Amino acid sequence: MATVTTISECSVVRLEKASTVRVLHDEPAFSAMFLHYLLSRNIRIEEDLVDHLFNSSEKRLARVLLLLANFGKEGKPETVIPKMSQETLAEIVGTTRSRVSFFMNKFRKLGFIDYNGHLEVHSSLLNVVLHD
Repeated sequence: MATVTTISECSVVRLEKASTVRVLHDEPAFSAMFLHYLLSRNIRIEEDLVDHLFNSSEKRLARVLLLLANFGKEGKPETVIPKMSQETLAEIVGTTRSRVSFFMNKFRKLGFIDYNGHLEVHSSLLNVVLHD
């Protein structure tokens, strides 16, 4: 039903429906954690849809970079984000690689990001998302 591309090495596990239902019934802590995950994922999908409908590709790229750096999450942001290609960023944002390149260069010139072998996102990038 879906195609997935990972940005880092991972393991995939297939869960049998009967076993999963049994664990959900027998383990209330797991059930609560699983439900929390599903609801969080649903909210994220809705946010992505609204972002796509109402924001420019520049704002969408800024939002993706901030999300990858964990800005707005509990704890300290990870300002250095995992290495990924501009093609991958373009797919996530829903634009072309050339537009991503253009905006990345703009963000770097404005001091919102640094990249030289690794990508570092600064909190000042929030200004792109919060202001027109």
